[in-house]
Amino acid sequence: MRVLLKLVLDCDPDDAWRAIRSPHVFQEVSAPLTQFTSLEVGGFPQLWQPGEHPVRMSALGLCPVGQQVIDVSYPDAPDGVRIMRDSGRGLSGPLALVTQWEHSMAISAAPGGTTLYRDQLIFSAGILTPLLWPLYWAFWQWRAGALQRLAPTWSWGTTRRTNLSL
Repeated sequence: MRVLLKLVLDCDPDDAWRAIRSPHVFQEVSAPLTQFTSLEVGGFPQLWQPGEHPVRMSALGLCPVGQQVIDVSYPDAPDGVRIMRDSGRGLSGPLALVTQWEHSMAISAAPGGTTLYRDQLIFSAGILTPLLWPLYWAFWQWRAGALQRLAPTWSWGTTRRTNLSL
């Protein structure tokens, strides 16, 4: 099944690109519904690098959900579009029920110095897929609101406040 988002974010595309590659932003837009803890030596990197990043997930910071791998890549895209893809997988708990996971985020310029953000999740969990779709859809709506709220704070090289400690 598929979940889609298409938003205009009130920030420069370069700032949005840096933000979606930040584990700090990943955690911010997921909270408080889900909380992630890095299982990598040294914790989360400043920016996602290509490759596998193991994490532990909990719901509301209280209920363990399991472990998963975030598998980051940066596929080639048409001019002016930048894509980050997570083709990870669940390792334990309910996360292991998901047998297909492809989460792609695309950044491009929009009029007025803003950013066109497109987000697509394609997932499968066998016969459980239709039951999981409403949960993922609701979570993606939560993320959309958080992205729109935080986007104006993402700025490097200006005096605007940033939520990123980079």
